[in-house]
Amino acid sequence: MSQPTHLAREIATQPDDWARTAARLPAVAGDLPRPGERVATIGCGTSWFMGQAYAARRESLGQGPTDAFTASEHRLARGYDRVVIICRSGTTTEVLEVLDELLAAGTPHVSIVATPGTPVAERSAATILMDDVDEQSVVQTRFATSTLALLRASLGEDLGPVVEQARAVLAEDVETALGDLRSVEQVTFLGTDWSNGLANEAALKLRESAQFWAESYVAMEYRHGPISIAAPGRAVWALGAVPDGLAEQVRETGAHFEHRDLDPMAELVRVHRLCLARAESAGLDPDAPRHLTRSIVLT
Repeated sequence: MSQPTHLAREIATQPDDWARTAARLPAVAGDLPRPGERVATIGCGTSWFMGQAYAARRESLGQGPTDAFTASEHRLARGYDRVVIICRSGTTTEVLEVLDELLAAGTPHVSIVATPGTPVAERSAATILMDDVDEQSVVQTRFATSTLALLRASLGEDLGPVVEQARAVLAEDVETALGDLRSVEQVTFLGTDWSNGLANEAALKLRESAQFWAESYVAMEYRHGPISIAAPGRAVWALGAVPDGLAEQVRETGAHFEHRDLDPMAELVRVHRLCLARAESAGLDPDAPRHLTRSIVLT
């Protein structure tokens, strides 16, 4: 029997990671956004998508205007009270360029980083170091979801039920957890409100780890064109709320419609399990996706 990959081990620790990270909130709350502040998040790739989820969740809970930008396309000139930077490696070139701008402007900011001693961690006005959830796999899972767990806890959310749901997902056998999803040729993820960011992340994870055809859309936008690729042998997977009538319309195409009444973060763990299954079936190493590195450092 082959040894578990780094990715498999890192996926498996997530519920405990979330509980431990949420418990850290009292020690770091002073560096995180306050209710009523105008906030922006900055990140690249997975970190951007976690920012999207947090931004939408913060606004929906009435805690203040919140925008999520990828580092290369930000609009910080609009003016924000505080900026949250998410950067696992602490070395991403585009993030460092934004950090230079924030420091020059004197804008309050906090960086959430997994790797100590890196430029983002060392130079930021405030840093929340999360080296206990750093990863050896190039593919991000537990650092990103633990960051979101911390940010959700800072909004006053109780992560206890989410942790228990994720534990239940990990305890399932593969057949129960994934069923026919292991053999479909394509998956489209749909999100609503804050789960849009997690739908984007779900599709990215399958592309990275298994070179698999996966897309993501806002749930209400799916019928405005993307539904045209729905067909037998393909799947549509909704994270979070499902618009009325959508499941039935997808099933009419012959595609499989997947949805569980779970917190979208717990559902993302189920997506992570699919990543492992699809990578294994394709004979791929999910720890080392082709063309990817842990950090994008531009010269």
